[in-house]
Amino acid sequence: MSYSAFFATVESPALSAVAEHWRKARGAKPMPSWGDLDPAAMKPHLPIVWSWKYDRASDSFTGRLAGEQIAEAFGRQLRGAAMKDFFAGREYETVLARFKKIVDGPAFMHCTGRVFAHAGRVGRGERIALPLSDDGRQCAGILGATVYRVAVNEPRDRPADDRHQNQDCQFFPLDGAAGP
Repeated sequence: MSYSAFFATVESPALSAVAEHWRKARGAKPMPSWGDLDPAAMKPHLPIVWSWKYDRASDSFTGRLAGEQIAEAFGRQLRGAAMKDFFAGREYETVLARFKKIVDGPAFMHCTGRVFAHAGRVGRGERIALPLSDDGRQCAGILGATVYRVAVNEPRDRPADDRHQNQDCQFFPLDGAAGP
């Protein structure tokens, strides 16, 4: 039921397609692995897809993938970057807390609002994040996707500590394996 509740909040057709691919890829497991995902099936949406690998031993995230639109929004590629360095000065603690809810839950995340404010972008969007696992049971990473549109009349000079206040994030606990 949790996936259904999460999926019902997703508005973007592109994000819905990414979420449905994740659901199908997990099959009978609670979570798919990176290898269960089919890049060809997600090809139309790869520009908005991103992923982080989680290392439980060091309690840290490392960038795995960022599509062209994501890299453009940040002004750089996240592949191979330590999250602590990538988000340094860009609300690292907020991002870390959200991503830890996903891996520790595990859980699904859905956000709307100023999705790239911490990167100095001005606009509105929608974001999803889904847990990935190496063994199908314990979360070892996150697959996400973000859609974004520039807001013409949005003030650019908001204080850094106000940037995430206009973003609504919901978390949904992981349910069992996908149904038919």
